[in-house]
Amino acid sequence: MRRGRRERLRRRRALSESRAGLTRPERACSRNRELELYENQKCFLLFLSRFLAHSIVEHLKSQQKVRVAEAQRTERSVTPDMSSTQEGEHPLERAGAAPESLPGMETEAQASKSSLTNLSTEIEFSENLHEIKSWEDKSTANWHQMLRVSESQAFKARVLKAQAWEIQASEAHRRASQTRHTSVLEMDATQALKQKPLPEKVQATEKEKCEILFTRPCWSNKIEYILTQVGYSMKISSLWHFFILWLHNGGCSFLIIYILMLFLVGVPLLFLEMAAGQRIRQSSIGVWKVISAWIGGVGYTSFMVCFITGLYLNVINVWTLFYLSQSFQFPVPWEKCPLLENSSDFDPECARTTPSLYFWYRLTLKASDRIEDGGSPVFSLNLFLLVSWCLIGAFMINGLKSTGKIMLVLVPAPYFIILCFLFRSLLLEGAAFGFQHLMLVKISAMYNMNVWCQAGNQVLFALGLGLGPVVSLSSHMYPSTNCLSDALIVALVNLFTMLLVTSFSFCVLGFWATVITHRCSEKNAETLVKLVAMGKLPLEAQPPPNLTANPTSVFNSWLNSLPQPIKHMVFGYVTECNLEKQFLKVKEGPSFAFVAFIETMSFIPGSVFWSILFFLLLLILGLISMIGIMQGILIPFQNTFSSFRKSTKLLTGIYYIRLLSEYWIVLPIIITIILENMAVGWAYGARRFLEDLAIVWGSPASAIIRWLWCFLCPIVLVALFVITLIHLSLKSITYVAWDSSSSKEVLRQYPSWALLVMIALFLIVILPIPTYFVYCLAHRISFTSTSQGKPIISFKSLPLIQPKPSKEVHKEETL
Repeated sequence: MRRGRRERLRRRRALSESRAGLTRPERACSRNRELELYENQKCFLLFLSRFLAHSIVEHLKSQQKVRVAEAQRTERSVTPDMSSTQEGEHPLERAGAAPESLPGMETEAQASKSSLTNLSTEIEFSENLHEIKSWEDKSTANWHQMLRVSESQAFKARVLKAQAWEIQASEAHRRASQTRHTSVLEMDATQALKQKPLPEKVQATEKEKCEILFTRPCWSNKIEYILTQVGYSMKISSLWHFFILWLHNGGCSFLIIYILMLFLVGVPLLFLEMAAGQRIRQSSIGVWKVISAWIGGVGYTSFMVCFITGLYLNVINVWTLFYLSQSFQFPVPWEKCPLLENSSDFDPECARTTPSLYFWYRLTLKASDRIEDGGSPVFSLNLFLLVSWCLIGAFMINGLKSTGKIMLVLVPAPYFIILCFLFRSLLLEGAAFGFQHLMLVKISAMYNMNVWCQAGNQVLFALGLGLGPVVSLSSHMYPSTNCLSDALIVALVNLFTMLLVTSFSFCVLGFWATVITHRCSEKNAETLVKLVAMGKLPLEAQPPPNLTANPTSVFNSWLNSLPQPIKHMVFGYVTECNLEKQFLKVKEGPSFAFVAFIETMSFIPGSVFWSILFFLLLLILGLISMIGIMQGILIPFQNTFSSFRKSTKLLTGIYYIRLLSEYWIVLPIIITIILENMAVGWAYGARRFLEDLAIVWGSPASAIIRWLWCFLCPIVLVALFVITLIHLSLKSITYVAWDSSSSKEVLRQYPSWALLVMIALFLIVILPIPTYFVYCLAHRISFTSTSQGKPIISFKSLPLIQPKPSKEVHKEETL
């Protein structure tokens, strides 16, 4: 007892010392926790007293039963002896013999006397047992009567409090079994609801309403949540953009810069969005209103940017479905040029270029020569557009339940396909040349600010920061989850995925450049043979006949050995076939996957199988990233509307998609992330935010996170914004167009009206931010958190697996 009292005093002293440096809201929160703990202790003591009383009564009953059984056994053993002694005499006496004349009769008489003495002793003992039993019955009855009186008095005196304590104890036990899943905000809400007790019927009704209003479904398990975050980050555009940056920005030097930016900026900001969603338990629109009213417009900006991004990213799924439907042919349609109608000749526009390039621009996109020409909608893609949205809707029809189960299948599947491509690409000709470019290191890239800026922007795009899905998905996770480890896992898996895709991409494109160069050398040799036969070139310009083994190496060796005048004449009729230049011709954008890769698949034996496998990879990656984006769009509506019907209209023009994905989306995302960082780091307070997380987690977060949020991340983000703005203002905004007259890709500049549309769209999505600034300034709302001085009511955690969920909860859960 003394040791327990000393321990309680020590805890109270430590608690008072820890509360000395707290602010007023934090002290109020601490007092609320102490009151709740005190009430739980009182409830526990009440149940303990009832349990002890019940156990004492049961013990007395058991002892009484044992003694009664022993007395009955003694009575049964004594009764036969008494009856035999009273009823008759010795059998020899019945024969008429005298007792003294019989042998041994004296001993039996003595024995009978002793038995009678023992019998009298046993009878006295049995009578004492009966007295003891009657005394025990009276004492037990008195004890029961005392217990009944005390319990009835206690019940009549504290019936309402006892009911409240039982409810609180069951709630505390449920929260403890869920590993302390209730956040500090929920405790504040509970205390606010308990300040004014209501009548029993009214209180039950209010409690049911609160459960309906503040119940938020949570993920069934952590694996589904992590896989959904990983799937959202595996966007096709970020994967091929990472490869292009690696190829043109220093190779492994770019990787070093990217890893530094990832762990110094990317992981802290990803942790910030996850922590904000888990703690506030609201979508991307409501989170920033709670943290700081001045930055409440950031949620609307991120929502609109996410909506527009989802519109044009789903078009990639449409193209993938179209190519996948065309892959079940032999040969595939992009392997050979189509024939003219009623003729055996090939289409001249396709004959001037490659079949894969012609199929992409003329049969898939039906692109015009320039953006000003416009063009009719591509009705051949309407069916695939419908199929794409139907697939996304089918995966998300049951909300988090179906989404989590789908992610368990769809997210691991691309890794098996990527490993198949990696092992197959290592066996291709030219894979070694691709690996040489993969391991290339350019030290000069480490001093290039443009490379650092592009690496920082790639980190933001790859992790999907600033769009809202990270916050929305994490808002359905339990607050006690350590989201710092979740952020590290998502970032590392995303980095591993990009490294895996980049490795097999270099091998495949090394094979592609080798095959294209070989065909170029063979075509040049045929052209020179014809020119020599026609007499336009001298006999010294006759190429060697044996070009089958290694056409590029043999042809270039022969060409370099020619005299300079003849060599100059030859270059006037043929094109240069350079393996290095051909490898670097890979362009950024969808043409990287739908032209270069598709053409490479047609060179590999079994092109139909590898083409189907490649398009399945693109389709799965596109669908899982779109599921994450749609969660970022639909979850904000979930807090306001019970049902939400989506209707979308997509832009299918490749020139508009390039304008949005490469030029427009950069600035809104950077501005959104800067303001999110300001909201948590400065408006709410990084130290206060981390302390709140430490209370929920049970262990403090690393102090370096606070330093990164308050100092390094804002500086880096502002630098990225300034450098990107200068780069966009100085750079001519261009796009790759298709020239039907020459059957080539040409670089054109966007017209002025397209730039005005981009600027107007940028101003529209940014408009909520200054609107909230002006509103807060006019109403004199403080820049700091809205939770100062009053409790914040947040959603309670509700597991998805429940026996019979109510209708209201089902509506809240379904996305």
